Order: sequence, then C-alpha cells, then structure tokens
Amino acid sequence: MTHTVSPQVRLANEIALQFRGQDVDAAAAKIDRHIRDFWDPRMRADLLHRAETGVETMDPLVVAAVRLLRHQA
Repeated sequence: MTHTVSPQVRLANEIALQFRGQDVDAAAAKIDRHIRDFWDPRMRADLLHRAETGVETMDPLVVAAVRLLRHQA
C-alpha cells in the first residue's frame, strides 16, 4: 500500500533535511519556529491533523517538531 504524502508533510520533511546534522531537540525547535513564522494557519492545522492520523510518512524531526507545535498551540 502506498501513501500519498500531503504537500505540508512533504514541505516539512524538506525543512527537516536542512537540520539533519543537529541535535534532535535543537532541530525540532528550529523546524517548529520556521513553521510558526512562515506557514499559513491552515497549513499548520493540516500538518497537525496528519500527525494525528499517521506519522509513517513524516521525518522523525518533523514528528518532534509537531510535538512542540501542539504544546505551544
């Protein structure tokens, strides 16, 4: 079974690539900050929804950033 990756998940995964070499907590915080600063609220809401329905297509750094997004929402 193949999964279609939403545009928000694809974009978040691409952002995560930029922080791959950093500590997980630091990278997650930077991804969280980028999403808060530059993403439309609807895009953030879609990413949070997709994280609730399954994270198998999400980079682990994105999953960590989503935890921060939820906590500070």
